[in-house]
Amino acid sequence: MINTDLSLKYLYKPAKEGTENPRLLLLMHGYGSNEQDLFSFATELPDDFFIVSVRAPRALSFGGFAWYDINFQDAQKFNDTTQATASIRIIRNFISEVIAKFNLNQEEVWLCGFSQGAILSYAMVLQNPQNIKRVMCLSGYPAQDIIGENISENFDGLAFFISHGTEDAVIPIDWARKGDELLSQFNIPHTYKEYRSGHGLVPQNFYDLLSWIKSHH
Repeated sequence: MINTDLSLKYLYKPAKEGTENPRLLLLMHGYGSNEQDLFSFATELPDDFFIVSVRAPRALSFGGFAWYDINFQDAQKFNDTTQATASIRIIRNFISEVIAKFNLNQEEVWLCGFSQGAILSYAMVLQNPQNIKRVMCLSGYPAQDIIGENISENFDGLAFFISHGTEDAVIPIDWARKGDELLSQFNIPHTYKEYRSGHGLVPQNFYDLLSWIKSHH
């Protein structure tokens, strides 16, 4: 059942009983999807996480939701950066709301974003990691126009998992590889994986993601 008591609509799976001050794992879906998408694998994740899957604020005319509009006809103005910047503010505010409402660990937040959710995850963390410690970017890329010029100078304690399909027809693999290059440039520890797949998660990708989560847990 969708929850509507905070600034964004969301689903959640509480941490196992007895977990003190649990960590938040925030799931952010891609363009045209909804909060049900990534939440489908919540039961496979370690049960001491407080898992929240959030719905993006912009309803699309053909169904589903988005964090910002995409102009598929103009490669020079592909992303609506004004809307993306607003969504980053909205997500940060929502994280604060969730932590306060459920008494979660405010020092260690985990993000997992797919496609547009991954793009915003890159931007949020590179601009200012704040309390974010682990980031999983699935089928996304670092969009320089959204990240902007103000990059943080402190990435201590941060780690990324990046995965992408070599046959992705939505976000080219060359775009995803820029994430590997950028994180290396800033000496941010990360795991980068490619799979012979399209715009989605194949079983081996999911297995590697779970393995990474448990090893950085």
